[in-house]
Amino acid sequence: MKKPGIKEGVVAGVPVFAGYFPIAVTFGLLAVSVKMTLAGTFCFSAIVFAGASQFMGLTMLGSGAGSGEIVLAAFLLNFRHFLMSASLSSRASFNKKLIPFIAFGITDETFSVASMRAGGVSERFLLGLNFTAYAGWVSGTVAGFAAGNFLPAIVQESISICLYAMFAALLVPAVKKSLKAGAIALAAGFINSVLAYFSLCGAGWGIVVSILFASTAGMILFGEE
Repeated sequence: MKKPGIKEGVVAGVPVFAGYFPIAVTFGLLAVSVKMTLAGTFCFSAIVFAGASQFMGLTMLGSGAGSGEIVLAAFLLNFRHFLMSASLSSRASFNKKLIPFIAFGITDETFSVASMRAGGVSERFLLGLNFTAYAGWVSGTVAGFAAGNFLPAIVQESISICLYAMFAALLVPAVKKSLKAGAIALAAGFINSVLAYFSLCGAGWGIVVSILFASTAGMILFGEE
């Protein structure tokens, strides 16, 4: 059977492109509201390419968190990528020179598309899929930033509500699948609130500590689930 190539990957990535673009536009708009530059916003999406982590990073930037705190929090949030990459590597053999490029483009959505493909995957397929998704995210970010500069100041300030809507959209589906995921999220929120109320650490480190304690507690209480 002929292995799927770049063309098949691009075609499979079109729905991901369509889903990423409007969310990335929101990210670009929010970047304007926190006074980021076009170059900084572009690099944020082009280099990091991690939706939830980028939105979290904007929140932490707005709260005055340092770069070390943001990087560590993003690392913890994206730790699941180790498992996703390991899963894909077990389905096909890849050219070692291409592995960094393939790994960089793996997201929750591209992983799902690749994992559910009945005909199997190849490195060329993954490159086409990942590039299409990447193009949607980066172009949407630039479009959002450009649009944000033409909006009235009061509208730009009100856009920050999109940030909370984004996190709610990420959390609700997980809670529908398992109430235990909701319990862990509530625990993280409670820990972060306590740390902030008593000024035990900075806002950035509060997020990091909350992630570590809540996820560890969930692992201990719920085990493999």
